[in-house]
Amino acid sequence: MKNSILTILAVSVIAGCKKNESTAVNQSADTSTISAPVDSGMPVQDSATISGAVTDTATDLSSQDKQFADAAARGGIMEVMMGKLAASNANNATVKTLGEMMVTDHSRANDELKKWASIKKYTLPTGLDVEQQKKYDALKAKKGVEFDHMYTDLMVSDHQKDIAEFKKEASAGTETSLKSFASTTLPTLEHHLMESEKAKKAVK
Repeated sequence: MKNSILTILAVSVIAGCKKNESTAVNQSADTSTISAPVDSGMPVQDSATISGAVTDTATDLSSQDKQFADAAARGGIMEVMMGKLAASNANNATVKTLGEMMVTDHSRANDELKKWASIKKYTLPTGLDVEQQKKYDALKAKKGVEFDHMYTDLMVSDHQKDIAEFKKEASAGTETSLKSFASTTLPTLEHHLMESEKAKKAVK
């Protein structure tokens, strides 16, 4: 009887050991499964890869490019504003027509420049500088023949300046698409200068 009891105890102990070993093995297997990386099949993008994906930024622009873009934006805004004044306030029909042309052509050029700025993530000026505002306010105060004289004078001098700036960007700029904008807009500006000179003679 005593031997039977000892035998039963021995069997129980051995069975318990095997159960513990089995549990340890299962836990080890579970741990290795959890710690193993899960392959999702998708490439992992770190922050450097994500930030490097954007290549068209304003940081690519030279000081020449930025100065030109700012001047072209302000100049275009002024041409449209003054053109609207001429279309409604000019005394001479030729001056009215000149103003209408300025509004149409410079609005188109302004839109093209805005598209470029959007692509390059560059913030353009949205208004006139102090000197331009003074010119606009002075023109707005003029009436009749005096308006025509001042407007045509401004269009001649401003377009002479614009042509020089656009030629400089076309040759000295570094951003390809902005240089292209300057080159393709030049013929329009040269036409504006010619028409402004004609209008100036017409009101004298």
